Amino acid sequence: MYSIDDSPITSDFKYKDVYEAGRPKHEKYDSFSLKHPSMELGKRAKIFSPFDALKGLKEALDEKEENC
Repeated sequence: MYSIDDSPITSDFKYKDVYEAGRPKHEKYDSFSLKHPSMELGKRAKIFSPFDALKGLKEALDEKEENC
């Protein structure tokens, strides 16, 4: 975590305290985790695959696989 002196955000940033607090940490069986279980990795991949940041990667991998 960044200290206040070397933070990449400015001191007038509206949500600086939230940013500096970091990600929330939950216990495996706390009330939040029971209501919002982690999504399976396969489902996550399916949801976010249309937003692939590396356009053409799938085609390049398919081509490489064919050549092996």
